[in-house]
Amino acid sequence: MNKSSKNVFGQPLVVCSNNPLTGFYRNGCCDTGSEDFGKHTVCAVMTSSFLLFSQSMGNDLITPIPQYNFPGLNPGDRWCICVLRWKEAYEAGCAAPVVLEATNEEALNYVDMNALLECAYKEMKNRD
Repeated sequence: MNKSSKNVFGQPLVVCSNNPLTGFYRNGCCDTGSEDFGKHTVCAVMTSSFLLFSQSMGNDLITPIPQYNFPGLNPGDRWCICVLRWKEAYEAGCAAPVVLEATNEEALNYVDMNALLECAYKEMKNRD
């Protein structure tokens, strides 16, 4: 993780997922840099509707690609996704929930904070 990376609140960026291992740099975080042309800055919790939307737009995140150590994603997995794909999904009404503490502040160059807040992931606590 890049120690200087900040989340959308200006705090240190937290890990999005180590299982499956995500991030443009495959370090678990939504770090970005000049070589990350897709800007994989949004930590999203996969949903069936988002995965199908992304697949329909030409980015199949469901099918495993073993030669790239890509396991394929399932609903509930956390993954650093391209900010503009998230924005497309948001505008289409099927945005994946966002883990704000793990979403890179660079995402704010492309999407409004209010949209991210609207889609903030709310972890379910243990229920009895």
